[in-house]
Amino acid sequence: MTRYIFITGGVVSSLGKGLASAALGALLQARGYTVRLRKLDPYLNVDPGTMSPTQHGEVFVTDDGAETDLDLGHYERFTGRPATRQDNITTGRIYQDIIAKERRGDYLGATIQVIPHVTDAIKDFVRTGNEGIDFVLVEIGGTVGDIEGLPFFEAIRQLSNELPEGDSIFVHLTLLPFIASAGELKTKPTQHSVQELRSIGIAPDILLCRCDRPIPEGERKKLALFCNVKPSAVVEARDAASIYDVPLAYHKAGLDTEVLRSFGIEAKGEPDMRRWADVSSRVHNPEGEVNIAIIGKYTGLKDAYKSLIEALAHGGMANRVKVNLEWIESEVFEHEDPSPYLQDVHGILVPGGFGQRGAEGKIRAARFARERKVPYFGICFGMQMAVIEAARNLAGVGNANSTEFGPTAEPVVGLLTEWLKGNELQKRTSGSDLGGTMRLGAYTAHLKPDSKIASIYRSDVISERHRHRYEVNLDYRKRLEDKGLVFTGLSPDGVLPETIEYPDHPWFIGVQYHPELKSRPFDPHPLFRSFIEAAKVQSRLV
Repeated sequence: MTRYIFITGGVVSSLGKGLASAALGALLQARGYTVRLRKLDPYLNVDPGTMSPTQHGEVFVTDDGAETDLDLGHYERFTGRPATRQDNITTGRIYQDIIAKERRGDYLGATIQVIPHVTDAIKDFVRTGNEGIDFVLVEIGGTVGDIEGLPFFEAIRQLSNELPEGDSIFVHLTLLPFIASAGELKTKPTQHSVQELRSIGIAPDILLCRCDRPIPEGERKKLALFCNVKPSAVVEARDAASIYDVPLAYHKAGLDTEVLRSFGIEAKGEPDMRRWADVSSRVHNPEGEVNIAIIGKYTGLKDAYKSLIEALAHGGMANRVKVNLEWIESEVFEHEDPSPYLQDVHGILVPGGFGQRGAEGKIRAARFARERKVPYFGICFGMQMAVIEAARNLAGVGNANSTEFGPTAEPVVGLLTEWLKGNELQKRTSGSDLGGTMRLGAYTAHLKPDSKIASIYRSDVISERHRHRYEVNLDYRKRLEDKGLVFTGLSPDGVLPETIEYPDHPWFIGVQYHPELKSRPFDPHPLFRSFIEAAKVQSRLV
């Protein structure tokens, strides 16, 4: 029997519904239950793939090639369960499907309306594919009262009524602000948020209250009284020093026990929290620290690199060191010498990105790392810029560039127009739509058995997630390899380069894929584990 937990938010955005959902999923797993997490996003984009990272944060990519909300990264990192394209849906995708059916005549002349057609589509999405799952956690994006979210709230209200009695509950995440001048936590914003929720027919079973200090008993009772929940259902979600402390903190606050009680399930014994205790211990008890420079172009919003930040933290946990991140806007290096910024760092990472802005700065960062023997990790765009740097400064291709930046006589990086996905040939042109047209999802790569990267993976066949539409041109391979830059990973057909490295460098690796998407706190990605290990060695040399 599958039970449903609907997680809504109120008062303000960015309270952490995604993290709360992920932590609750981890707690239920620790009690031996199977879980699935899904995200309903009310915005009109079909998916976040065409949205600016500085506005929406990173695009998380699943194995099956879906471009999804970054909260699915939290879900995967906390539960270890790979997400799919069926775990995230937007208003845009729902309307796109409904309009396509209407154009085909599937509705047999009916007038298409929000109720029942849109709400039915949302309910179908939530209920599909949950066979054998004990708990499905459904997070609704935005906050209660948002006009674009109304169809989603109506859909989960209907679904709760249609499910058997006791098979669904509502968890409402709210803010309890502390007003310094009054010297107290204020419950009124939460009361108003719950009132708004109840006005559309949803009564929360549990209040998860974000706060920066303990909730006094008086305020807890007031919330229970005015929001019509039991005092035990007012659960404290206090700020944590690390996101990886959250499952432990939520368990201590009684969230998992209260969720089971709401379903009429007796909580037997304690959950197995050993993996989370170990992760928390590694976070809070490092035996050293390393400084990593991230040379990016979206540094104004750190959520643009959310999975990357967490993967670096996981590498630190594996090596029992604290990872200090130094964010450097890549455009700075187009006008200034990188040396003053990079001479004291222990590792340089150039992440993915799009467009010409800041590209020359990333190329100069790659050159600094190569010449100064500083560990370098180039991911996607970061690999491409490292190859262009080698072509210009080692192989004598002075005009080496990427066609992403415009026509060039030396297209060391060019538009990817054909590739195999399984047995199907994918084709793209420069005029293709931007959304959903990249090389997306998990693809196999074959590594050179004697390469550094193969030794890191302990395998010469890997599968990693991609998100790119430009590729390094293998026509330049011989000239580059003659100068020491080795192509150590290729697609199975040998057509697409996947990894590069300098064998005579302490640690210089570029990858065309995004390894950060598959890193977990309790299972750090091997490349991040190795990169931080190399930085740890470098820290003794600087």
